[in-house]
Amino acid sequence: MISIIIPALNEENYLPKLLDSINRQAYKDYEIIVADANSKDSTVKIARKYGCKVVKGGGLPGISRNRGVKTAKGDILLFLDADSVIGKDFLADAVKEMENRNLDAAGTFLKPLSNKIIDRIFLGIFNFWTYATQAFYPNACGSGIFCKRWLHEKIKGFDEEIKLSEDMDYVKRAGNFGKFGIIRNPKVIYSMRRYDREGRLKVGFKLFLSALYRLIFGEIRSNVFNYKLKYKR
Repeated sequence: MISIIIPALNEENYLPKLLDSINRQAYKDYEIIVADANSKDSTVKIARKYGCKVVKGGGLPGISRNRGVKTAKGDILLFLDADSVIGKDFLADAVKEMENRNLDAAGTFLKPLSNKIIDRIFLGIFNFWTYATQAFYPNACGSGIFCKRWLHEKIKGFDEEIKLSEDMDYVKRAGNFGKFGIIRNPKVIYSMRRYDREGRLKVGFKLFLSALYRLIFGEIRSNVFNYKLKYKR
């Protein structure tokens, strides 16, 4: 079974689209866990309407994901963001590729939920970078990470003290004890709302600086990059 874990905070306008895309999957052996960080809108009500398990009291995404895993029953964990969408063959194709490549953890390619050329270029660069470094320096976006349960437990889950790039740290540590790779197909359809809100150049520069910071100083345990979990709805 796949346990799909979705951290959420005030996601009533996005969560239904993701849950609809999950319910359309050809692969049916899954459960959905919404790890809610004390939403003030209808997020929890929507999750329960769709039959999801709801875990409350989360915080930053790493904390929420760890809480979700505690109630998960699956041998494979899949972490998705609430504003993402997946195609109907996503789970079946991903499981097949993981089996064929003997992967214990995996990231995915990202496709923008946008028709803007700049977004395709931006995510194309990110996809190239994660794919090129997969064998020696694992990187992946938290919008689409697979990990076998034994490996998640081996590395003790997400580091809850990290303020930014906890997803990158997670797969890096997973790669130390299991085989990691990037799944090229299928792709996670990735929301660009953060880029719309803050500006593409600003976000891109911030992500570049955060990657450089991690290489030089290690994981980001202070809010030096002013990371904000809350988004305008």
